[in-house]
Amino acid sequence: MIERASDGTFDVYCKDEIFSGAGTTLETAKEDMARQMAFYKETAIQEGFKYPAFLDEAYEIHYSVEVTSLLKYYVNSGIFSLAGMEKITGINQKQLWSYLNGTKPRKAQAERIERGFRTLKNDLAMLFA
Repeated sequence: MIERASDGTFDVYCKDEIFSGAGTTLETAKEDMARQMAFYKETAIQEGFKYPAFLDEAYEIHYSVEVTSLLKYYVNSGIFSLAGMEKITGINQKQLWSYLNGTKPRKAQAERIERGFRTLKNDLAMLFA
């Protein structure tokens, strides 16, 4: 999961494992988590304790963005307005504002937001293909 902290930094963490990272940019947060994972494995080997078997294999990390963090990033950075987000997601501005200010979206609403961003991504990919 990727979250944007209130101070503008990024946090990344695994939902099903103990690994996490933080940084001033998304890339530095991802790199921090990768370092933490490598350090954990090295320490486990040195100390003789168990660690997740996937760390011995080639693995990929797939990231998901927490919906409220995604909205805050794009709206608070000025990239999108609430009006623009309404057009992208189909969710009215008043409801989006509440998500930006502490109300957690229901699963169906979170999915609408994600779909809106995926549609925007696909539209941009077609333009720049």
